[in-house]
Formats: sequence, C-alpha cells, structure tokens
Amino acid sequence: MNENLPRGRGRRANQGFVSFTIVIPLLVAFAPPDNWRIHRAEAASIDVNEAVAGGLDWLVANQSRRGNWTANEGRYPTAMTALAGTALLLEGSTPTQGAYADSIAQAVDYLISRSRPNGLIGDPKTDDRYTYGHGFSMLFLSQVLGEEEDLARRSELIKVLEQAVEFSGRAQTKDGGWGYVSAKDGNDFDEGSTTITQVQGLRGCRNAGIPVPRETIDRAIAYIHKCTMPDGGVQYSSKGGGGRPAISAAAIACLFNAGEYDDTHVPRMLTYAEKHLGNIANAGFGHWHYAHYYYSQVMYREGGQKWSDYRRQIEKRLVAEATKDRSGVSWH
Repeated sequence: MNENLPRGRGRRANQGFVSFTIVIPLLVAFAPPDNWRIHRAEAASIDVNEAVAGGLDWLVANQSRRGNWTANEGRYPTAMTALAGTALLLEGSTPTQGAYADSIAQAVDYLISRSRPNGLIGDPKTDDRYTYGHGFSMLFLSQVLGEEEDLARRSELIKVLEQAVEFSGRAQTKDGGWGYVSAKDGNDFDEGSTTITQVQGLRGCRNAGIPVPRETIDRAIAYIHKCTMPDGGVQYSSKGGGGRPAISAAAIACLFNAGEYDDTHVPRMLTYAEKHLGNIANAGFGHWHYAHYYYSQVMYREGGQKWSDYRRQIEKRLVAEATKDRSGVSWH
C-alpha cells in the first residue's frame, strides 16, 4: 500500500488543498479556543466554529501515513505539511497535548526528516519551488519549539532551525529577496511571495530564540521598499511585473512581522490593499485565498471597526463556500 496516500479520500484529498490549507488558519484565527478571553460581541459564530472543527478533522483524515500532506497529485509536500501543521497548532494543540497532538507530532517528524545537510527543509527533487516549503517550515517548527518540553527534541529542533536560518541567508539574492529556489540555483531571480515566506519564517525563528542576522532582515525590508510602487502596490519582482494585490497584502504583513509598524511605505501600501481587497466579493485578481490569508493578518493588526467589519464579511464568505463530507469540511 502506498504510504503517501491519505487516510481519507485518496486522490480527491489533493483537490483544492492549497486553498484549503490557507483557509483553515484564517478561520482558526477567527474562532479562538474556548479558554481565550474574548468579548462576547467578538465571539465566533457557531457556524464558524463548526467550519473550523470540521476543517481540522478533514486535515487529520487526509494526513498520509508518513505524516505529511500534499497538493495537486503529490506536489509541495513540505509546504503543505507546514501549513496544515500550523492550522492544527492554531487550534491550541501541541505535539504532546490536545486533540490534534498526534497529527502535529507526525508533521514535525516528517519535516525534521526533510532537513538536509545544507540546511534546506525540503527536497529539490520533490518540492517544486522549494523556498515556499522552507519558509513555511521555519514558521511552523519555530512555533513548535516554543511548546516543546522534551530536552532532546528541543535540541533537535534548534539544530534544524539554526541550519535553516543559515540556508535562508545564503539563498538570499543580491537585491535582498528570495526566489522559488536559492539565488545560486535560480540565477539570482527573486519574487515577492517567496520573500514573504522567508521573512515570516525567520521572524518566527528569532522569536523562538534562534539567532537571525539583522543584515538578512534589513536587506529583505530594503527589497520590499524597492518593489513598492508610488500607488502603494508591491510589484512581482525587483525586476518589475506591476503591482499585485496579493503580494502587496503579504508585504504589509511581512513588514509588521519584522516590527516595521511605522514604516513610511505602509500608509500607501494599506491604501492600495484596501482598494483591491477591502471588498470581499472582489475576485478580479489572482490568488484570492492567498491574498486574504495575509490581508487578514494586516486587518487584525489594524484592529477596531475595520477589523470587525472585515472579519464578519470574510467569515460569511468562507462558511458559505465550505463543503461538508464524511471526512469533515473542506474548500476548493
């Protein structure tokens, strides 16, 4: 029997999985665990809670026997596993406690097994555009490190993350960004979406106590500035490509993650993002789920009435688009 097959629905489990692993962290953020103290008016609706619980159940049902997840008929195993693991962590479970402890522990085992001697978390032969998986894995494993109590396991995670940080530093392009693969493997090509995964992953490592060179972050911030256009849109690459709503939202979240809350570029970036993403019904751009995965982080940071209004709109849409079956709840 193929150990890569999910426990649930076989090949159908791959359909729409990229969108799904982005939707679940979004909804989990809207539906905090029961022990969180939140104002009654901000409490998640029963529909949202049911969607979150069903979505997490779907993830568990479709985890492979190796502990990983994939998309598009077996692609992106490292990236999908890190994203799915992050969704399970957001519920409140850890590798040792909670309803999803076993699934999280298996995901951690899988990603640790993907760590290579050069520091890359992933496999260039099976991870198309491996930089995504590397960044998402740094973010996920750094969160796990903060919850890990076993000393031997902590040492293992620290080693993997230290090497991962070093790999990211070497993979950075001359302009300060990252591409789908390392600068060396990709002829120094860079683009915005992969750059964001590296900065957020590096920030997660730093927050977990892993040393991250300040120069690496500073060069990444300078890269985002270089890619920001006069109207606030962030272009695809330092070489051009025009403003992209999804990358623009990700870039703002990236600056916030880096602690650049008062960055002088942010006001016009926010204006651009609100113009293109403020209307939840607007689908006139690519990668809707990806865009709102990051824009929700931006709006949460903004807070106040803007966050409340945005939250209600996106909850309504995501719940309406959910599909329920015997494995749980999924999105396509």
